[in-house]
Amino acid sequence: MSSTVRLREVGSTYGGLTGKTKADFGRGDARFVTFLEVINSTRLSGRALEQVEVKKGERQNSVKRGDVLFNGSSETPEEVALSAVVDFDPNISTFLNSFCFGFRLRPDAAVDSTYLAYFFRSTAGRSLVSSLAQGATRYNIAKTKFLDVELALPSIERQREIVEWLKDADDLIATLERLIAKKQAIKQGMMQQLLTGRTRLPGFSAPRTRVVLGDVARFSKGSGLPKSALTTSGSTPCIHYGELFTSYGPEILHVLSRTNPNGRVVVSEDLDVLMPTSDVTPRGLAKASALHGRGVVLGGDVLIVRPDKTRAYGPFLAHAIRHDADQVLKLVRGSTVYHLYAADMRNFTLKVPSVEEQQAISGVLLDAEREIEGLCTRLSKAKDTKTGMMQQLLTGRTRLPVEAA
Repeated sequence: MSSTVRLREVGSTYGGLTGKTKADFGRGDARFVTFLEVINSTRLSGRALEQVEVKKGERQNSVKRGDVLFNGSSETPEEVALSAVVDFDPNISTFLNSFCFGFRLRPDAAVDSTYLAYFFRSTAGRSLVSSLAQGATRYNIAKTKFLDVELALPSIERQREIVEWLKDADDLIATLERLIAKKQAIKQGMMQQLLTGRTRLPGFSAPRTRVVLGDVARFSKGSGLPKSALTTSGSTPCIHYGELFTSYGPEILHVLSRTNPNGRVVVSEDLDVLMPTSDVTPRGLAKASALHGRGVVLGGDVLIVRPDKTRAYGPFLAHAIRHDADQVLKLVRGSTVYHLYAADMRNFTLKVPSVEEQQAISGVLLDAEREIEGLCTRLSKAKDTKTGMMQQLLTGRTRLPVEAA
């Protein structure tokens, strides 16, 4: 059974820190919840608090467990009043940053604070508060208007059941994020050891040879391929140079875009290494990717490094170039827009083992990357599932099994 309540009937608001200067932050015995924590988290754990000096006798509003915190302004109305519940017991004086405000429920209110935090992150909650945002270049929400918001709430028991379901979804997401971070750190360590030769795979012991990239590969460049030529249903797979920054890692197993070739085009050979040749940041030019597959149309501003297969293996080269990005930076030219030329990239040096060992190392790194990609897919699905649950449960479109029965 649901009931309609106005926020001012079940709680009150309070403001963040006042009268503070830059010198008060980063010091002192008190702590405060940052603006970014409120923006990025639904449940605050207290692990990201920052220092602030609050002198004895200052009239400041302290934060308590169960308070729901909101950002008071944003660059878009859709991001005003994002919610975060204080899900910890402050063991030291804890306050709120000056750009946010808090909402504290009355002790007799039949409202679960965590339910409120989830609700105001849902589509229904966002539409309620974003409509109250005022401004032009920056949008604000008045606390008086916020308190006038009316909510249709299920019983407190149902609220708590919904919260437990959403907490379980959050816990799964957090577990996957930690696992992905752990696997990425392991992979980074493997790359450091295997690419430098500090660790050798079983069966390989021959010394490595220092080579210049121009001695083990040939260079060419893609042809014109504007973004307008990219489709999802064209006849031929293609890669635009911008996709090397955003869509691909060290190895390209599946090409995302397609095109309908018109005139002269440059196509790939199997295990070509592709690099962007211009960017507004120099470090992005070290993003080398080895392409598995031939016949892919390669756009302009794509530098093609075609290895001599008797001396070099494309995926190994791509990993080695990314790993030694600092050397690539020394070869880059430009100031506001940076360029990487084949004539300069030919001078990139690296130590290479036998082709067989290069292939073995690349295989190990690819297995690690596939494992991470699998976890990332699971994480994406878990987030989509949680979003769907919020949309259905917090609007009453779907009821929990007990409630439905």
